[in-house]
Amino acid sequence: MAKDFHIDSCCVPTRENSLKNSSEPQNQITPLTAPSKGEMVKIPGGKFLMGSEDSDSFKSDGEGPIREIQLGTFLIDRYAVTNHQFSKFVRRTRYITEAEKFGWSFVFAGLATKKSITQKTKSVPNTQWWLAIENANWKHPSGPGSHIQEIMNHPVVHISWHDSMEYSKWAKKRLPTEAEWEMAARGGLIQNRYAWGNELNPENQHMCNIWQGQFPVQNTAADGYVGTAPSKSFPQNGYGLFNMSGNVWEWTSDWFTNNFHQEESQQSLSINPQGPNSGESKVIRGGSYLCHESYCNRYRVAARSCNSPDSSTGNMGFRCAKSL
Repeated sequence: MAKDFHIDSCCVPTRENSLKNSSEPQNQITPLTAPSKGEMVKIPGGKFLMGSEDSDSFKSDGEGPIREIQLGTFLIDRYAVTNHQFSKFVRRTRYITEAEKFGWSFVFAGLATKKSITQKTKSVPNTQWWLAIENANWKHPSGPGSHIQEIMNHPVVHISWHDSMEYSKWAKKRLPTEAEWEMAARGGLIQNRYAWGNELNPENQHMCNIWQGQFPVQNTAADGYVGTAPSKSFPQNGYGLFNMSGNVWEWTSDWFTNNFHQEESQQSLSINPQGPNSGESKVIRGGSYLCHESYCNRYRVAARSCNSPDSSTGNMGFRCAKSL
């Protein structure tokens, strides 16, 4: 199958043939049995300061300016959706992910199986660490020959925005807005750099799963992991949420632009912002196990990136939210 792609960010490559301006998933499913509500955290409504003007932020991402946001109370998953949870969804609905339909997905070269590399693969221009690997998907996250049986408590990956929307509807939840995601990630702290404070490794303790060593040639795994970590690993933030920095990028409901916030900041107070009405890419938040300060410090709590709704990679997952 032809592989058409490009890269807008070093963090996540993008399928070229994305369905632009589409907010509807590719395939509709009828829930057979809805799951229990699961473990969610109540985030109290109120005001918070969103965004950042950090000197080392990416201006093209549109993190700033800092603006005051007001949100209502909502629920959000304590941790990213796991392989176990997604497996249950697939068993009960017979859902087929977009990576499975396309027949390929993006895998970090250092994690690709030997069987994958010996097959016909194609690297992404200017980011040779990304490979488009045939038959890579959520069940085979590193390509053919890999499996998830021993990592059922890790976040599911190779999930497109459309896939995450379908799971959320089946679970009788939804994706968080970008504002909800950041408010939850901050854990009640005001304008701190990370979900736990301002130091990356306070008292030499690793607080998240990001790249350790020289990217992309050496990962020392000093934080304990080379690829994904269990969804309930590392210390929780002030709201009791796991892995709001690093591990896997998480989809939000918002369309991405880098200037929408500038218009928003002209208001004295923005109430429950939903993002632009249309766009080509969706906002992803949190960074991943591939982030490193030398090229991508987007594990900062205000950092943002994007990808097309049909794209999938080995470092993108999601968590759900619910209105109250």
